[in-house]
Amino acid sequence: MSKEQLENVEVFTSSFSSEQQKELANRLITFLSQYSHLSDSFIIEFFSENLWDTLPKTWQAVLQDLSFPQIADLLLDAANNNRRYPSVWPLSLLAFRATAHALTFPREPRCDRGSVAEPKKPDEFLENHSQSSLLGHIFRKHVKPKKQHEIRKLGMLVKQLCEQTGCRRVVDVGSGQGHLTRFLSFGLRLSVTAIEADPTLVAMASRFDGELLWVLEKEKHKKVALPIPRHVAGWVNPKESWEEGVSPDESHLQRSNDFVLTGLHACGDLSATLLRLFVSCPHVRGITSVACCYMKITTKESHESFGYPMSSWVRGLSGHQLSYKAREGACHALEDYVRRLREESELLRSHCYRAMLETFIRDTRPDLHRAGIQTIKKSHLLSFTEYACLGLARVGLPPDLPLDPERVAAMLKHQNKVVVYFSLSLLLAPVVETLVLLDRIIYLQENGDRLVPLFNPNFSPRNFVLVALKPSR
Repeated sequence: MSKEQLENVEVFTSSFSSEQQKELANRLITFLSQYSHLSDSFIIEFFSENLWDTLPKTWQAVLQDLSFPQIADLLLDAANNNRRYPSVWPLSLLAFRATAHALTFPREPRCDRGSVAEPKKPDEFLENHSQSSLLGHIFRKHVKPKKQHEIRKLGMLVKQLCEQTGCRRVVDVGSGQGHLTRFLSFGLRLSVTAIEADPTLVAMASRFDGELLWVLEKEKHKKVALPIPRHVAGWVNPKESWEEGVSPDESHLQRSNDFVLTGLHACGDLSATLLRLFVSCPHVRGITSVACCYMKITTKESHESFGYPMSSWVRGLSGHQLSYKAREGACHALEDYVRRLREESELLRSHCYRAMLETFIRDTRPDLHRAGIQTIKKSHLLSFTEYACLGLARVGLPPDLPLDPERVAAMLKHQNKVVVYFSLSLLLAPVVETLVLLDRIIYLQENGDRLVPLFNPNFSPRNFVLVALKPSR
């Protein structure tokens, strides 16, 4: 990153002009292309691919002895204004950190912005860490605190869109067990159709609706007249026009009045599909879209109907491609990792363990790269030998495979370097997410789009909601 590039980085808001959005997309792609070796690397290959030596020697010298809290302070915490460097950092490393932070959408509302070193728990959970004080008890049953926070915040935003568009109807796609649906319907008195592809979840949602009504009627000692949501087992087909793009169970949408479309953590291509439906269907007057699972997005290179890039502008920029690993990395929660660093959590050794195990797997089976071991519970409480025993068995190798104790001890000494390298790649995660979201903003820019950091990022890592309204008829 040149000095000119660093100086020209702008502090950005969700009210960028069309030209500013396009310029930002260009800068994001230029920056990510320069550091793709970091965003595309797999931390489990730290030892087997000698990743540490891919860093500039000047970076290695100043990073190798950092403590975990220093990694949080000096690399990941953008708001920390009291950095104390143990040595003089090279300008290239300073520019890398500053540019990554400057190009990233702020993940907290302006009024709440502060150091991620001091995560602020939502006020609604100060009295009881598991129950939101702002959400009625009937909506908290079966719902974890994170989801309580999300359905309340998103529900209020959806209601606001309904008021702005004059719609009383909402279609909740990918509704799962219906937690958001119930709040919209029973709590905010909106007419809701919930669409979920899994029939088991649809049945569960209907059962939870019945439980909620029973509680309400018991409390009021009379039958309650409330709009009851309609749960539908179905899906939205991204390859069809809006008239044909819903399964038969949802065909009533084609004949319905105007409605607002919402999707809370619509996985992979579903979030892109909903945006396309918003653009093509005249009955969809507004949309709120909270995406997740960016690694499941199909790309132009791999699929005809792709989730990235959506805009013709980003599609036309050289180097816009995002690898699977870069998109997977964008799902990681920077706030949670900073918290672990500050607490010097034993959980931080998990990456080192997995990278060590990868070397022993490849020694025995050179053809077996990045084997899917999945998470080993409480691995931080195990010795590496115990961890390896469990991991080897999962890939079909002898759990008692001999492990050179001297080699194990030597690799364990590099745990700090593993954490540093992962932190460098994690610094790019919000940049990748920003590019994916900006591509969608540009796609919708003629329809009054906004991007809002709605949820508390310490609670909900995928906290951005894309909001769009169509001009009045």
